[in-house]
Amino acid sequence: MQNQDIRRAAAGNGVFLWQVADVMGIADSSLSRKMRRELPADEKQMIFRIIEELAKEAAGA
Repeated sequence: MQNQDIRRAAAGNGVFLWQVADVMGIADSSLSRKMRRELPADEKQMIFRIIEELAKEAAGA
């Protein structure tokens, strides 16, 4: 399975991939499809930032 680092980061922070997709403005199925292949480093960094922000929001709620 590709992009394990993203999947682990999301799960470890209590963030669902559908939440990441929502912030990105795409359908969760589109994100899942994109993640079938290893993502470029810049796109991964963007997703990691989104995961961090969502985790902070959840912690502050």
